[in-house]
Amino acid sequence: MAVKKLPIAKAINESMRVALDADPKVLVMGEDVGKLGGVFRVTDGLQKDFGEDRVIDTPLAESGILGTAIGLALRGYRPVAEIQFDGFVFPAYDQIVTQLAKMHARALGKIKVPVVVRIPYGGGIGAVEHHSESPESLFAHVAGLKVVTPSNSSDAYWMLQQAIQSDDPVIFFEPKRRYWDKGEVNTDAIPDPLHKARTVREGTDATLVAYGPMVKTCLEAADAAAEEGKSLEVVDLRSISPLDFDTVQASVEKTRRLIVVHEAPVFFGSGAEIAARITERCFYHLEAPVLRVGGFHAPYPPARVEEDYLPGLDRVLDAVDRSLAY
Repeated sequence: MAVKKLPIAKAINESMRVALDADPKVLVMGEDVGKLGGVFRVTDGLQKDFGEDRVIDTPLAESGILGTAIGLALRGYRPVAEIQFDGFVFPAYDQIVTQLAKMHARALGKIKVPVVVRIPYGGGIGAVEHHSESPESLFAHVAGLKVVTPSNSSDAYWMLQQAIQSDDPVIFFEPKRRYWDKGEVNTDAIPDPLHKARTVREGTDATLVAYGPMVKTCLEAADAAAEEGKSLEVVDLRSISPLDFDTVQASVEKTRRLIVVHEAPVFFGSGAEIAARITERCFYHLEAPVLRVGGFHAPYPPARVEEDYLPGLDRVLDAVDRSLAY
């Protein structure tokens, strides 16, 4: 069994390396992904080993990156397009929504567009404006796109390979403030299905559902709650669209309470859809309303106050207390 302990960033790098080696049609492209190795060094060494024709430094033009990736996919390639920061994706939003997401349906299934769009997302790194967004709900709302996000090194390694192998376009959100969190990666494992949620901690009193950067926060909240005699179950969604409601439902039927946690603003966030759907499915099991914890409905703040903006341990535990008080 080949087990390595890798940071999430290195696991993503290794995953792309495996994909590039296995299929000559896989390409990596984006701003500074080649010689620099990416601003987070996630693509470090790939251009050196696979050449400038496979790992391509693009102009600073996100719409051009995605338009080119779509054209390459239509010619049989499997491009992995990196958006350097989350807030930079919006110039390419038109290409993603009006072209990438629609091609398969427009062609009645005859055309496949296997493009992966890698987007480092979320806050916690002290960056300036446009560098700490959480736009996942915008993409989850668009039919024709798959939207996934790993929370640990093993998922980062396997989910990216699964995304590259998918014939559908996949938006692959990478939690940038967790890039250097280390975890074990078994490169011989049989991975879970790409869109399957996972219960990462068993509990009986309430369920915390999260994805990406907030899974670690919820696990820390569960540890803190255990010291007070409260047993919290933690579910890592892994996939936002499609979303594995069955796993969430099974957990809620056991614990009878649900708190959904994400960095993105609560208002019209993915937690709203989860809350509505689970309320429909579990109405007679719930002993408290589904609660949501997330960012505020405001532009992402300067670095000096981002800790007040981001949902942390205290806000999660406060929601748990409110849920248990019903």
